[in-house]
Amino acid sequence: MTVAPAPVTAPPLTFAVEGVDAAEHAVLPTLCFRLRIDAAGWEIRSLALNVQLRIDAVRRAYDDAERSGLFELFGASRDWGRSLRGLRWTTTSLNVPGFSGATTVELPVACTYDFDVVAAKYLHALSGGEVPLELLFSGTVFFAGAEGRLQVAHIPWDREARCDLPVQVWRDAVDRAFPGTAWLRVRRDVFDRLQAYKSKRALLTWDATLEELLPDE
Repeated sequence: MTVAPAPVTAPPLTFAVEGVDAAEHAVLPTLCFRLRIDAAGWEIRSLALNVQLRIDAVRRAYDDAERSGLFELFGASRDWGRSLRGLRWTTTSLNVPGFSGATTVELPVACTYDFDVVAAKYLHALSGGEVPLELLFSGTVFFAGAEGRLQVAHIPWDREARCDLPVQVWRDAVDRAFPGTAWLRVRRDVFDRLQAYKSKRALLTWDATLEELLPDE
């Protein structure tokens, strides 16, 4: 008769965000989350974490200008009772070295400035305040079990943490990588026409090209 092995008792990991700042020196706009991990006294050999960030847009109030700027995402404000929803931002990973009991680590999150990406479009439309975020965790935990033996357990997606991201912190991260500029993606054929227009008129910059094409207000 075969006896099934006893299930592995995994450490009861909990997560909390202690703060978030814009990275000082980064090639891309990057946010640095200070992540507190509590293992309730267990000895952790290492963690391989997957982290999903979501924008809990429903938990925030919006002024008229923001509602107008978010029309493309949620429609007219009169319909927000059914159209306003949470948004998936990004997924990243983090390897955490060994610790005993609890530790605080830095979770870097790169931010795209591509306005075709929903999260960038949402954040750009906000005039200030804070953005409610949800961080969902999964992955693998390596820990010391009975008699110090290495054991491995899966971390389910039910582990989470919440925090509020100041909009200004996101702006600081973007401005440090792309000061005073914005990024726009266009079809190749449209770009080729713009390039030809710019060359034909001997315009020195793309700003000058677009300003010539835009009508005066």
